[in-house]
Amino acid sequence: MKDVQGLPPRDVLLILEPPAAPHAADHGGSAEPGDGPPILRMRLAADPNAPRIHLQQGRVKRHDGPIGPFFQALENELLGAELRRIAQVKGDRIVIVEFKSGGGKRALLLELFGRRANAVLLGSGDKVLAVAMESPRKGNAEPRLVIGEEWKAPGLGAPPSDPGPSIEEAFPAPAEPPPGKVKDRAPLSWRVESSLGQEAEEAHAEDARRTLRQRVKRRMGSAEGLLRGLRAKAEAASQADRVRQDGELVKAMLGTFARGATVLEVQDWFEEGAPTRRIELDPKLSPNENVQKLFDRFHKLERARSTVLEEIERAESRLLELTALAERAEDTDLDAEAVDDEAVAQGLLEPRQISDVRKKKQPAPRKPYRTFIGSKGSEIRVGRTARDNDTLSIRLARGSDYWLHTADVPGSHVILCTARGQEPHQEEILDAAHLAIHFSPVRGTDRAPVHVVQRKHLHKPKGAKPGLVTLSGGRILEVRVQPARLSALLRGSGPSPDPKS
Repeated sequence: MKDVQGLPPRDVLLILEPPAAPHAADHGGSAEPGDGPPILRMRLAADPNAPRIHLQQGRVKRHDGPIGPFFQALENELLGAELRRIAQVKGDRIVIVEFKSGGGKRALLLELFGRRANAVLLGSGDKVLAVAMESPRKGNAEPRLVIGEEWKAPGLGAPPSDPGPSIEEAFPAPAEPPPGKVKDRAPLSWRVESSLGQEAEEAHAEDARRTLRQRVKRRMGSAEGLLRGLRAKAEAASQADRVRQDGELVKAMLGTFARGATVLEVQDWFEEGAPTRRIELDPKLSPNENVQKLFDRFHKLERARSTVLEEIERAESRLLELTALAERAEDTDLDAEAVDDEAVAQGLLEPRQISDVRKKKQPAPRKPYRTFIGSKGSEIRVGRTARDNDTLSIRLARGSDYWLHTADVPGSHVILCTARGQEPHQEEILDAAHLAIHFSPVRGTDRAPVHVVQRKHLHKPKGAKPGLVTLSGGRILEVRVQPARLSALLRGSGPSPDPKS
């Protein structure tokens, strides 16, 4: 055994070098350059779409990424070992490939059971050393394949009365000869490789297209949400002048109403004929504070009006790019993985997450929030769904914690954990505000307003839908989004303070 090339999750290519012999070229394989013995490449695939064993003659793309414990065990146990025998377990679709090594007897067992196909590495006494796919547990029964235990054969049915068609009858003759100088070295393997191998490649390509379509769909959903949020922001900004006029009208009526008033009727000098206009007031604020609130809102809308059209243009452009990408994802003539890589390089998609199965652990119980760490070490929690927002804000958050949420648009509840009697650091309020913007429909905007209030001033109206709360007090923070700060938070490390924030 010269090499073991793992092709996760259930496929392996064994590179074997036969001992030198006068007529080595007559024994199968693909000749390597030079005068040495031919190299044999044995494909053992427990692929559920095309389980098979044959000599591999075509090219095989190497796996890029972690290979996992099963393939690592194959390398550790089989490199340098001598292949002694290949046999079929009588009456079943099981192949056993036996080796002799310094560590004693080893065997690679291939169970070719269609969707339940599997590969198992056995040691002395048929003890299971490693399994490609762990057996599922059925109720209280022990799984069939347990590492350290003796291999148990599956329940065997009656042997087939008819041996079935031969390979020549089952698989059509390939249109092209096998690659390499010796074209008749493994003709039966070439039939299997050309037929089942092609089926497996097509299934893999379809899986890649499906994954790409799903990734693009999720990204388009986010882009459409951002665009809706920006258009709502633009609609609100278009009312900036009306808000300023209301501020002027209320200011002119100071002295005619007191704290506690909920509405003020005035003559609207800004409209022809000066009709009566009803302006809603905040009964918790004084008359001067109500005036200031209207002018503060005017200034916020005025600032938004100056940038929101450019933001909408960028969001529409990004959505068009994603729409074009979605069309490419449907093209069966394109390599979906290459299209995905190109989209990642262009920033249209996030990099694919390649999980390292060697680090696989039992999943932790689901929490109703994501956790991030602020620049000063405080924990920041972000709700996942509307119901999770209720759980986080109403049940889990303490009265001393701070609650943040994007103003005027929906989004996740954000809790900045704060010890009793302490004030949060301004940098961490900015951190939490960045997360509130990121986990909302206005993700990707340059700036946005965010509510900031202590949790004890947050209330859940009786019968209100999930995620809906009311505030008493607090303030609105105008946040200029700092990409470096947000990236550091999402990576899990607190950002360095920005002196311009």
